[in-house]
Amino acid sequence: MVNVRFAPSPTGSLHVGNALVAVANRRFADERGGTLLLRIDDTDANRNLEGGEAEILRDLAWLGIDFELGPVRQSARQERYREAAQMLGERVDGKTLLREDRSATYHLASVVDDVDFGITHVIRGNDHRPNEALHRRLHEALGTTPPEYVYVGLILRPEGGKLSKREPLASVDDLRDEGIPGEAVRAYLEELGLPRHDVRYDPARIRRLAIDAIQALPDEELAERAGAPAALAPALRGARTLHEARESAQVLLDPPVTRLPEAAVPTAERFARLRAAAADRLDVAAAKALLRELKAVGGDLKALRLALTGRESGPELAAVLVALDRDETMRRLAAAVREAAERA
Repeated sequence: MVNVRFAPSPTGSLHVGNALVAVANRRFADERGGTLLLRIDDTDANRNLEGGEAEILRDLAWLGIDFELGPVRQSARQERYREAAQMLGERVDGKTLLREDRSATYHLASVVDDVDFGITHVIRGNDHRPNEALHRRLHEALGTTPPEYVYVGLILRPEGGKLSKREPLASVDDLRDEGIPGEAVRAYLEELGLPRHDVRYDPARIRRLAIDAIQALPDEELAERAGAPAALAPALRGARTLHEARESAQVLLDPPVTRLPEAAVPTAERFARLRAAAADRLDVAAAKALLRELKAVGGDLKALRLALTGRESGPELAAVLVALDRDETMRRLAAAVREAAERA
């Protein structure tokens, strides 16, 4: 039975490098019918942040990563670590196992937990390679078999060098705040897999995957995330972020006052006649057919967009026509023509 663990410290939202390790562990377990333990490495009180564990749980849920066991908090297992320390002594290979307050250090707590929870594979970042020799030595002293150690390359800055959590889009929280869907970030990390060497961060790739993720969301899900009725979903699919989807939804639900130029009025009037003769609700094919008909009689699609949405750019125009029923379309066209006449 394969058992792996993801063991973040509760220091706030996950760095994308830590998120890569979480995804790698989940995938490793899934591919082998194994289990994932979430362990919270909170023995160093000076590093812990209030609410840090809750942020990690939120990040994992947003990425779609679940776990069979946990969260197990090391702070709740101190007595067990002290028992192990009595067998080992307080120093091994020059490393302190217990702090002055008798709390376990990372090395002792990590190895004891791996033993107690039957961890078979430890999948962690390349920065942990120097710890392997000591951890094997601790297993030997405890009379236990060490797990197999698998190392994942670190995520570096796009130009190389360490990627700090303070840099743009370096944490899961940053990506979420940017309006990137969790599915896009998960897809990016899945693409990286188990990189043997360090990799350079590619936010542009995540942004491209965000477009695909939004496109793939079911209507109801996309509408919910955009705060819009499901009928508007087709008009939101070209969005690059969920923020952009929300903005498009707002434009469709409550467009700004239209400043329709006088030259655009004929287009609005022509399209009103075409739309009045069509069905109450249009499908994509019917919407595109109407637009072709409008162009054939000299209509300006940019003017039509302006009349319907109050903007010169935005969702695909055919999708806007699908999202709006006939009455709403006619109301907006009439208002645009009326407003232009009042300013004339």
